[in-house]
Amino acid sequence: MDLIHKFLNLVAPPITFVSLFLFLPPYWAFKFFLSTINSIFTENVAGKVVHITGASSGIGEYLAYEYAKRGACLALSARRENALREVADRARDYGSPDVIVIRADVSKVEDCRRLVEETLLHFGRLDHLVNNAAISTSTLFEEIDDITNLRPIMETNFWGSVYTTHFALPHLRNSRGKIVAMSSADAWLPALRRNVYSASKAALMSLYETLRVEVGCDVGITIVTPGYIESELTKGKFLLPEGKMGVDQDLRDVEVSVVPVGSVSGCAEAIVNSTLRGDRYVTVPAWFKMTYVVKVLCPELMEWNFRMLYKTAPGTPAKEALSKKILDATGVKNLVYPSSIQSPDVKTE
Repeated sequence: MDLIHKFLNLVAPPITFVSLFLFLPPYWAFKFFLSTINSIFTENVAGKVVHITGASSGIGEYLAYEYAKRGACLALSARRENALREVADRARDYGSPDVIVIRADVSKVEDCRRLVEETLLHFGRLDHLVNNAAISTSTLFEEIDDITNLRPIMETNFWGSVYTTHFALPHLRNSRGKIVAMSSADAWLPALRRNVYSASKAALMSLYETLRVEVGCDVGITIVTPGYIESELTKGKFLLPEGKMGVDQDLRDVEVSVVPVGSVSGCAEAIVNSTLRGDRYVTVPAWFKMTYVVKVLCPELMEWNFRMLYKTAPGTPAKEALSKKILDATGVKNLVYPSSIQSPDVKTE
């Protein structure tokens, strides 16, 4: 057996590179052809039913508006019912013929079962499931006294998507529908203080790539990997080490630094357009895909960059990081941050 592996260790690399060299040109040509066809004949969602989790704010809220503009019926779920009702009213104004709101916490399996059942009870079908609900953290791993305080991140970001997808999948098969999986560029970026959040987003990507193989052409799956987009996350809303949600804009400045923050409306429009085309992946803003290329080709350089910019000496506050000093010294905050994320008025419940 060892001899077989030694032989494969020798021949697998050259065979792989030669095969890719021969295969990639026709493969890319075929993908370009399919992309062109899908761009011309996009899905019409007028009258179809779309369920969006985490729809009370941020990307989820604006996804509701984008689907509404296209005439889709909406089921919106989140923990904040009052905020959901405000989003539902605006969605109706944008053109959605029917909108229902469902108060639910996706970290609870029974809530996920109920939100799918109530959607089906009201509309009788389900065509798109958008798994958007998520929470973030920004704490060094070793600074957390009770590590179990971070469990809500995985329970919401990962298991919340698992639960809703499990209950919705038979109905999506019937309608030959689509799933939108909200991962993140943090799935591949080794960002300090993101640890469990990044792990939850990487787990989502792996889950839906595997599920794509299992369901085949019956259900389309679009995996979304946003960079920095105006939302409650970029307003500085984090799960704090003590296990409660809070707002820390200094910490937000440390993490985002001088990286431009994209508009949530443009992000939502790009996601819906990609979903209707049947794209497998979409990164918003598109230039953020280059960070993946850097990660693959020179991971040590990326790790060194994050360590230099974002790490501080033990016992030193995070706001002393070089990333925040650069932001403050250049004075470009008003230029790269939308005014909407500079307000500390963020609801934590």
